[in-house]
Amino acid sequence: MAELEAAMEKNLIAQLTTGISQWTYRKDITTEEALWHNFREKLNQNNQAVLDGELLTDEEFGQIKNFMLEQAQTPYKAALWLAGENGEAVIPLVREDAAKGTIHLFAVSSREIAGGRSCYEVINQYVSAKEGSGDRERRFDVTLLINGMPMIQIELKNQNHPFMDAFRQIKKYKVQGKFKGLFGLVQMYVVTNGSNTRYIAADTGDRLNENFLTTWVDSSNHPVENYLQFARSVLRIPEAHQMIGFYSVLDAERKKLLLLRPYQIHAIEAVKKASGEGKSGFVWHTTGSGKTMTSYTVTKNLLTIPSVDKTIFLIDRKDLDQQTSTSFKAYAENDAVDIEDTQNIGELVRKLYSNDRIAIITTIQKLQILIKRYSSEAKKDSTKTKKFHGLRIGFVVDECHRTVTPETQRMIMNFFESSLWYGFTGTPIFKENMRARKGDLPRTTEGMFGPCLHKYTIREALHNKAVLGFQIEYKDTISYEQICVIGEQMGVGKKHELLVNEDRSKVTYTVMREVKVQDTDPYANDIHRMEVIDFIINKCAGKFRLSAERGDAYEAILTVKSISDAQCYYRLMKQFVAEGKVAEHVRSKLNDFPRIAITHTVTENDDDSIQNQQFMLEAMQDYNAMFGTNYGLDSQRAYNTDLNDRLARKKGQYRLRENQLDIVIVVDRLLTGFDAPPCGILFVDRPPMSYQNIIQAFSRTNRLYDRSKKYGMIVIFQRAEEYRKAVDEALWLYSNGGTNDVSAPPFAEIEQEFTEAISEIRKLAPAPEAVDNLLNDRAAMAKFVKQFQKLDKSFGEIQVYMEWADKDLERDYGISHQDFDDYLGKYQNVLEALKRSRDDDGDDVTIDIEYELETIRIEIIDYRYLMSLIQRHIPDEDQIIVEAVHDENIEKYIDQLAESNPGLAAVIRQFWEDMKAHPEAYKGMDAMNVIEQRIDNIINQQVDMLVKEWCVKKNEVLFVLENYKKSAPIVVGNDYEKFKQTHNMSKLMYKRKVKEAIAALAEKIKPLLDK
Repeated sequence: MAELEAAMEKNLIAQLTTGISQWTYRKDITTEEALWHNFREKLNQNNQAVLDGELLTDEEFGQIKNFMLEQAQTPYKAALWLAGENGEAVIPLVREDAAKGTIHLFAVSSREIAGGRSCYEVINQYVSAKEGSGDRERRFDVTLLINGMPMIQIELKNQNHPFMDAFRQIKKYKVQGKFKGLFGLVQMYVVTNGSNTRYIAADTGDRLNENFLTTWVDSSNHPVENYLQFARSVLRIPEAHQMIGFYSVLDAERKKLLLLRPYQIHAIEAVKKASGEGKSGFVWHTTGSGKTMTSYTVTKNLLTIPSVDKTIFLIDRKDLDQQTSTSFKAYAENDAVDIEDTQNIGELVRKLYSNDRIAIITTIQKLQILIKRYSSEAKKDSTKTKKFHGLRIGFVVDECHRTVTPETQRMIMNFFESSLWYGFTGTPIFKENMRARKGDLPRTTEGMFGPCLHKYTIREALHNKAVLGFQIEYKDTISYEQICVIGEQMGVGKKHELLVNEDRSKVTYTVMREVKVQDTDPYANDIHRMEVIDFIINKCAGKFRLSAERGDAYEAILTVKSISDAQCYYRLMKQFVAEGKVAEHVRSKLNDFPRIAITHTVTENDDDSIQNQQFMLEAMQDYNAMFGTNYGLDSQRAYNTDLNDRLARKKGQYRLRENQLDIVIVVDRLLTGFDAPPCGILFVDRPPMSYQNIIQAFSRTNRLYDRSKKYGMIVIFQRAEEYRKAVDEALWLYSNGGTNDVSAPPFAEIEQEFTEAISEIRKLAPAPEAVDNLLNDRAAMAKFVKQFQKLDKSFGEIQVYMEWADKDLERDYGISHQDFDDYLGKYQNVLEALKRSRDDDGDDVTIDIEYELETIRIEIIDYRYLMSLIQRHIPDEDQIIVEAVHDENIEKYIDQLAESNPGLAAVIRQFWEDMKAHPEAYKGMDAMNVIEQRIDNIINQQVDMLVKEWCVKKNEVLFVLENYKKSAPIVVGNDYEKFKQTHNMSKLMYKRKVKEAIAALAEKIKPLLDK
């Protein structure tokens, strides 16, 4: 029997208050007034000396309330204040007695954990009061206060409900503005149904992403799901305060609060223990699990150890020092630690020689130059050299095998004689794939750094939903018969004998191994490349998710074996697009697909340097034309940084389609350490790589992103049998001996699930209209909704397989696109009926009532594509004979658009009808400009009417409309005195009505602007 929520609350509070120096239960704090009163008491208690024995006056506490409300506007802003200086948050206060001047009150400190001035209290059933007639009060389940301030919010559902119901409730309360007052300070949310528990960093309602709900695991990576066990592991003191004050990171670039995941915390603790014992080691955390943030925290924490003088975070200049360095500085901007970047050797020397205890970011190349300089005869006995030799340095090396070689590490260790080393890698080198022998140099990761201090493999990360699995497909362009011909040429056997050999996989593998031995390449030709390009551009619409809303499609990396291959692909892709070979079904989804770029190393003194420089200059000019940039050979670093940012889409401007890339062609660049969550696909057209490089490259695709991204998608275009063997062995090695959970199921399995999902829908309702028969049966309605959601998930999953390109819905599965659309309409009706009949918090509904459809939706025609079709029919200026205009496709597309955006469709339809009637009147015109002008006219007419009716300023109304967001305040200049000459309305009512009128107009015209 499911435990009731009230009982769960009682048991949780009992757990939290059990033991020494734990939480104190405050049953009396259930209102905002009581919460403020308690906070005031804490300030008085903790600041007796600075207050000079006088309690805060009402006027002074009014100042404090205003200050706190300012800090509590967003969780990130609150976190900035809580971080304070050296981890101490203070409140400035001008004393009511002016002679006493300004003082600073202590609020909380991340350095006074489980002692000092820290006080821990737990409250429950706090009431967030309603703020108007249309509002209602809301109750929070359990809240943890530190020094009187809400820091952790826990929402409970019983076991009849998914924990996601608790998460959605928090999102709802955030959107409704219920996290107000001191509750705006909350830093962490915990959601649970008793059996499943997750935590997530606090954020604004529109930015809370369910993909980042985190399961706690113990130090051996065993999940902790039960809510009371979670409380014992995470919510006790000191752990809860450490999570808020010590294991949180502020990302200044994204203005986001981040909470470390459990495996990151366990790794940091393991390094801390090792460093305290004077031992080195390495951390094996799978690629994509947040190693940079972990290594940042380790770099920072090492400085708290008295035996460490400085920490050096080593990076490699060749690829991604810019992204890693930017992340470090974004984390450190509001932290108590000094993170110093080194721009040149002189700066590195000064920072090492100074007495400051700082963390230094530098490249391995700069460090090598410094060591050679101060090891020379002229300087080896200098004061600086002696000081350098004596420095106790903690080296932290991210992507440690890319950054430092055994030879370089030995040189550094010989120079800095008292050093500790901590390597971070997602792909350790073991004896199975160890380096070639070179004297007595270490050949494995353990040999270089010491024992593995903490391990978190890809299998564990998948289980905890920290990364995605891989969907690996092989599309070899060489047929088996061609393999046999090549085999005969290579001396493997006679063609006719190979053709009849039953073990085709073995034959293929043997032939391709021989091809490698004889250094020939049957894939090095444009026929193969054009087949690959056609597949990528015209057969992968599902993989790229081109049907998603504009700006939400995924992107891809194409990796090839050489710079010359990359250049060939770039030229051929440009040619493919220029010759109009992009299929209509692709253009109708995303008219400007694909946007292509290339990045590779450009050297000065190699044999092909001039040719490569000229090519890269041309590619940069294409890039400049596409994005309005101005990069050249003298700004390659800036070009690569800009390209990285576009792929990562972490900055707001790159979420707009106009600023995005679709495909980037590389050799090795971006395949290690690069983090771009929207990158969903890796196309591989190169011979098999080493085990570690396979996993590194594949892992560019498996970052968490949105609900629709289920796997990192990999398509391999050559040497399929060799790759299968190499991939299987790599996955086995780096998933710690198990691969079943790492790879996506085969197409046949997914197809069976899809077929069964269709069959189940047909059983419930043989045709869409039969759904109406379920409307009086609540249980049947819930069953239909569940099954339709299951069909939606299955339909989304099957479309990313390459076999899907050859399938026809009606022919192969007995259901048409129109059936899907009709079932969708019925689903929406049933869902609305269920929503209307549930109680406010949804406690009687056992379905996912807030589920967002991933795949099954009305196909939205690309506006730009529709405009391009219409443009074809507009006569040129010098055209003498103007033919009658008719195009059934345009009529069909306008009808489709009308289903999702009727307002915009009506404007386009009127223009289309006008043009059909009078084509000569539109000679030489741009279709998109005509539509934009008509939309501007409509908006101006509506605004003029509103301005006249309400006596407000037109330019300010237009500004609000152009930047309208539901949550944003509406402020416009008005003339109430003029308005009241003809209306009998109070000023307060007038202002409210003006805001309502502008909001209504904004909602009305929004579809005209959403193109």
